[in-house]
Amino acid sequence: MRHQGSCHCGAVQFSVDAPETITVQSCNCSLCEKLGYIHLIVPKSAFNLTHGKDNLTTYTFNTGVAQHYFCQSCGVKSFYVPRSNPDGYSINFRCLDRSTIKDVVHEAFDGQNWEQNAASLSHLSRDIV
Repeated sequence: MRHQGSCHCGAVQFSVDAPETITVQSCNCSLCEKLGYIHLIVPKSAFNLTHGKDNLTTYTFNTGVAQHYFCQSCGVKSFYVPRSNPDGYSINFRCLDRSTIKDVVHEAFDGQNWEQNAASLSHLSRDIV
């Protein structure tokens, strides 16, 4: 199933291939808590930025591996390349059009103890063969 998403103002638009019933992770790390970010982690091959590449700005911190992309117009972080899954993207579930989503399964992720738990996410960005 192809799902559509965007930032608040619509300057950044994307599509993501994922099932109709998706599983998302709610993380309690300092950044996700402040942003209210809910993760849908997918392989890079499942993500397509369709509009607004020139309207993105990037934020990095700590190790610099994660690439957090924000719309320069409205400030919304619709997706990013996570440190836990540098071979994929984490899509902000809150930025997806819900019309193509049948159901959502929420999982808790302990991002406050990221080093001990990050490996539990690695399978999410692998391409299904």
